[in-house]
Amino acid sequence: MSRTFVVRAQRVVLPDGERSAAVHVEDGVITAVSDYDDAGPEPVTLAADEVLLPGLVDSHVHVNEPGRTEWEGFASATRAAAAGGITTIVDMPLNSVPPTVTVQALHVKRQVAEGQVSVDVAFWGGAVPGNAGQLHQMLADGAVGVKCFLLDSGVPEFPPLDDAGLRAALTALAEVDGLLIAHCEDGDVIAAAPQTAGPHYADFLASRPEAAEETAIGRLVSAARDCVVDGRGARVHVVHLADAGALPLLRAARAEGVRITVETCPHYLTFSAEEVPDGDTAFKCCPPIRDAAHREALWAALAAGDIDLVVSDHSPCTPELKRLDVGDFALAWGGIAGLQVTLPVVWTGARERGLSLSDVVRWMSAAPARLTGLTGKGGIAAGKDADLVVFAPDERFRVGRLHHRSPVTPYAGRELTGVVRRVWLRGQVLVDGGAPRGRLVSPGRA
Repeated sequence: MSRTFVVRAQRVVLPDGERSAAVHVEDGVITAVSDYDDAGPEPVTLAADEVLLPGLVDSHVHVNEPGRTEWEGFASATRAAAAGGITTIVDMPLNSVPPTVTVQALHVKRQVAEGQVSVDVAFWGGAVPGNAGQLHQMLADGAVGVKCFLLDSGVPEFPPLDDAGLRAALTALAEVDGLLIAHCEDGDVIAAAPQTAGPHYADFLASRPEAAEETAIGRLVSAARDCVVDGRGARVHVVHLADAGALPLLRAARAEGVRITVETCPHYLTFSAEEVPDGDTAFKCCPPIRDAAHREALWAALAAGDIDLVVSDHSPCTPELKRLDVGDFALAWGGIAGLQVTLPVVWTGARERGLSLSDVVRWMSAAPARLTGLTGKGGIAAGKDADLVVFAPDERFRVGRLHHRSPVTPYAGRELTGVVRRVWLRGQVLVDGGAPRGRLVSPGRA
């Protein structure tokens, strides 16, 4: 493929909706979007059953490298992303050793990733007790924002913030209008819930009650409301919302001017507690997959704009840590591996509910690009990176072996609709098994 070319399709998902168009690319950047017939010589023309999408942006991926690369790594995670039409991922700061909670650790993470990524990669920093003084420089050195936990993270090197620590981090970030994203479950609520070991999913669900999410989100809202620097409130974001009961709290916070956004994940939109088999710990994640009423309310909130984005929360581990041998939800590592299939998973559910590909692109490309400040990503428009995906929205397939390092996923064997047929990253075709073409990116056009 030459460095200057045109892709034309009868269906192109653009920021203002779907229509036929020709997308002009030069030196890896979209230079124009014109009428379908205005394509010049020898354009790349999509088939009648194909739609052109912008590359997706997944702002919630646990790559785990360095330190736990046997769980996942940059090479395997970014190959999976590319195969799934995701052209940019943002790496979470925990589960790697060292965690990304210092400026030096951010530099280590970038050095490890350099040269082995198949898609573009950005990074979150981490907020832990005592590191508020590091946050400004992590942002200055390219982190898109900062992640914290409001309860035990599950790994000792990434401890949670208490209310004083939360407010210290928010104050430091508000000074530079930085973003804090938070895992919102309350440890006290969970400690008071029944903690029953064993294979019964209902017991695990009872151990992480809805109130844990609502209480923690209330703490985050209260801290953000109180944190005003130079007349400007703090920016906060709730990761992986599973509890639809928290939506009224989030709506009320926004109505009073709190700068808060929220995401959910494909597994909360696909599965329900009623269908999780006892002993099948591939489904374990925190917060847990809740009942079908929550699932449908999350879909309604997405359609209404009350939830801003959908991202994978790809969090694999070694098969042994999933404890499928005993099927004990209390012992198993909590995390869903599904990066490669997030697009067809979400599209399968969206089309069943009468939602459009434009909706999916808004949730999975435009919104996460906006959240992370990656202004060159997130849409098919002049001036954006030529990250393009050829998608066959009506083709069905059954999930088999994926590029993720861990083979354990609740999507195994599931029939989905929507196949990624071709991907361009900054105007270059990504070929399975080809040389890594990704870059390390930061907020703005870097």
